[in-house]
Amino acid sequence: MFKHVFLTGPPGVGKTTLVQKACDALLSSGVGVEGFYTEEVREGGRRTGFDVVTVSGERGHLSRIRDIAGASHGRREYTVGQYVVDLPSFENLALPLFRKIGSEDGGSRKVFVVDEIGKMELFSQSFIRAVRQTLDNTSCTVLGTIPIPKGKPLGLVEEVRSRRDVKVFTVSKENRNAILQDILSALQECLKPPT
Repeated sequence: MFKHVFLTGPPGVGKTTLVQKACDALLSSGVGVEGFYTEEVREGGRRTGFDVVTVSGERGHLSRIRDIAGASHGRREYTVGQYVVDLPSFENLALPLFRKIGSEDGGSRKVFVVDEIGKMELFSQSFIRAVRQTLDNTSCTVLGTIPIPKGKPLGLVEEVRSRRDVKVFTVSKENRNAILQDILSALQECLKPPT
């Protein structure tokens, strides 16, 4: 029995777009949705970083290209490729969302969006703990994204991928326009009260 739905696929294939479309459909059908997704930041046609955006529209930095990020002022610097990760900004925006969903009663099931569990987010030990707790929480279904396996395995990503209560959809250029209905059906199945 699946309790959570995750999308995987190569970068830029449309995972976040599908998550946003699924959120819109869920919200319009009266399902409560919380959480966050990651959005590209572009300046002059060039990607300069990523922001974390909550479902309710709050926005904060996740990362910026080094020359735009500025000096780290003696703080430990976390980098992925050319991007410097702004861990305090990410944690200040994302972690309260996990605390809020964790403290709610199980009156009505909600969908909690985690887009994504990737290299940048995994620098946060608090984020890793929060994801595990939320996956084990009975009152919410997680709709999340994880990268495709590449290089060194990412512990939490592989943990999520191998959980028996997680349904993983692989998004490709070929199926991305047709897969939304399957994702929504899987989420509706997850949201049904246990019998």
